[in-house]
Amino acid sequence: MIIQLPGKVKYIIDTLIHAGYEAYAVGGCIRDSILGRVPGDWDITTSASPWQVKQLFSKTVDTGIQHGTVTVMEGKEGFEVTTYRIDGEYEDQRHPREVIFTSSLLEDLKRRDFTINAMAYNEAEGLIDAFHGMEDIEKGVIRCVGNPVHRFDEDALRMMRAVRFAAQLGFTIEETTRTAILKRARSLAKISSERIQVELVKLLVSEHPEEMRTVYELGMSHVFLPEFDEMMQTPQNNRYHRHNVGEHSILAMQNIRNDKILRLTMLLHDVGKPVCKTVDENGIYHFYGHPAEGAKMAKTILRRLKFDNDTVRRVTNLIAWHDDRPSLREASVRRAIHRVGLEQYPALFEVKRADALAKNNYRRKEKLELIDLYESLYQEIMEKNQCLTLKDLAVNGTDMLELGLERGKEIGMALNRLLMHVLECPEDNNREILMNLVKTEQKSE
Repeated sequence: MIIQLPGKVKYIIDTLIHAGYEAYAVGGCIRDSILGRVPGDWDITTSASPWQVKQLFSKTVDTGIQHGTVTVMEGKEGFEVTTYRIDGEYEDQRHPREVIFTSSLLEDLKRRDFTINAMAYNEAEGLIDAFHGMEDIEKGVIRCVGNPVHRFDEDALRMMRAVRFAAQLGFTIEETTRTAILKRARSLAKISSERIQVELVKLLVSEHPEEMRTVYELGMSHVFLPEFDEMMQTPQNNRYHRHNVGEHSILAMQNIRNDKILRLTMLLHDVGKPVCKTVDENGIYHFYGHPAEGAKMAKTILRRLKFDNDTVRRVTNLIAWHDDRPSLREASVRRAIHRVGLEQYPALFEVKRADALAKNNYRRKEKLELIDLYESLYQEIMEKNQCLTLKDLAVNGTDMLELGLERGKEIGMALNRLLMHVLECPEDNNREILMNLVKTEQKSE
């Protein structure tokens, strides 16, 4: 096995070896290289102590020196160089109480999470694979190094990482590792929301967002996203659906591109359905008001998982309007764009298509054609640069003052009336026409 090391990585490793130390590229960069993927970064492990590393390179940054990590700067690029170590006892299921430096590469690899991440490489010795990571890559398996219960007791976040790697790589989780997650899932409650959020997003934007099903099956969503459990347990007994709410949402994620905002929207677009469910006299389920309720619930969930304000706003707005269906004529679409908000477009069309594709075949072709027509009208309106907001009006507050309107509420109401008129008659967005409309109003009062 030959792995092409980047020049700067090779230089750092060679410098350490020539100084009498051991050094290897290690972890995810080796896994990704074997898989033919481009590594996001290159980590290096060495028998040299952090202080010995600092002596060998002219520019270093003490990024985690207490844990043995020094970042070596080569030009504007930084490469983490970490001393072989043995982690002491974990007290919070996230961080070891102490770190013990060791001279053994094997001991360092033994502390790592999964076999596919426990391989090292340098050009002199080739691939070091003490835990059969290469075999697991060939099998497409995520397997813990050593006893999986111990690995998850050390760091509970590794359970989410196992599913995330399965989603990113298209692998399956080995049965013993899977069983250990089922046993230890509740310990995720000790992990910060920020850390869970990072793993969740990586899973959602992967090629296999359907691994959310595994998160549910192994009991992890019960800890940080119990609303999803409710979705997975809520059937949709009506002619539009063939899946329960959760399975429908998983399928909707698979039908939309791997963008964070869009995948989060599809995950949560029907989160309000379990609490909005009603059953009519024929046993048919209805979910009246679920978009508005879902937007409120999604806001609570995203805040709980510490998402940024922009993400919360964009996702909840798309959820609130995902089921909005205006009459398909230009004036109605202009009013819809004004009502929904221009920034929701064109993403809203992607959301609507993914939602429709995740339902059963009943009137699906017709629904998709209506979405196409909606989008076509939207595009025509945008190409014509028609007025859709107050700032696009040909008049403003100063113009209203000229006509003798009082500041504040009276001016605001007048401008809104003019906007409603222009949404219906875009050709009237002309200062003279709009001023005359207000004058006519004043005469009729």
